[in-house]
Amino acid sequence: MKKFGYLLLGGVAVIVLLSNLAPMIALALTLVILYYSYRGFVKTTSTFNKVLLAVIGVIALFASASNLPAVLGFVALYVLYVVFKNWNKASKVKEKEDADPFTNFEKEWKNLKGNY
Repeated sequence: MKKFGYLLLGGVAVIVLLSNLAPMIALALTLVILYYSYRGFVKTTSTFNKVLLAVIGVIALFASASNLPAVLGFVALYVLYVVFKNWNKASKVKEKEDADPFTNFEKEWKNLKGNY
């Protein structure tokens, strides 16, 4: 039953990730433009270049803010990572429980003794 929940959660995360893929790329691109415009703004001494880089930076900042819902895509990517990590962990726990037949017998025996 746990694997079904992970499968369902992973499927929803994949759908959200794919629907937000283009805004995620646009957000990354605008953040790179913003970073380089800031770096150039700090380094330059020319007034014209400072004004030009400030305008480019403000435009990139507004473009980044308009792509802010792309953060849902990054959250979906993280959820997908957690699901993948826990999927393998759940199968290893299942293998450990099935490896020793006596542990299952001991659990069932305790349940039977507790019911009477």
